Amino acid sequence: MFHKIKSINILPDYCLTVHFSEGITKEYDVKPVMERFPVFRHLTEQPELFEAAKVDVGGYGVVWNDDLDLSCDELFANGKEVKTPFDGLIAFSDATEIWGLNESTLRKAIAYGKLINGVDVCKYGKQWVISSDAMRREYGDPDD
Repeated sequence: MFHKIKSINILPDYCLTVHFSEGITKEYDVKPVMERFPVFRHLTEQPELFEAAKVDVGGYGVVWNDDLDLSCDELFANGKEVKTPFDGLIAFSDATEIWGLNESTLRKAIAYGKLINGVDVCKYGKQWVISSDAMRREYGDPDD
């Protein structure tokens, strides 16, 4: 499965919190990568460079500059899952992309009572979110 990154937070001691589109958050320690690959040592030599980390266009990884980046698959596979109050919540747009559906499919499921507002789904402003458990219950596991 492809793990798209929604956002990151810079943590002390060369760590990142990575928020994935499927509602999972992981903490990734960059220090082992810096020890293994000399090019990443620039991050310790230039701490402001580490602080400049950002999500790559499209959510495919984390980038610092043209020479330094980490893929979303590396961050997901080797990050340690952390619990947050928002675990398992997915934006409709992300859920439809992950499961290969149309947003109208989810809206119809709400209208027909398959997905219960306030239990399975909730609207915040203009954005609908759905629980990953409800998606798996109604549509199975996402295709890889």
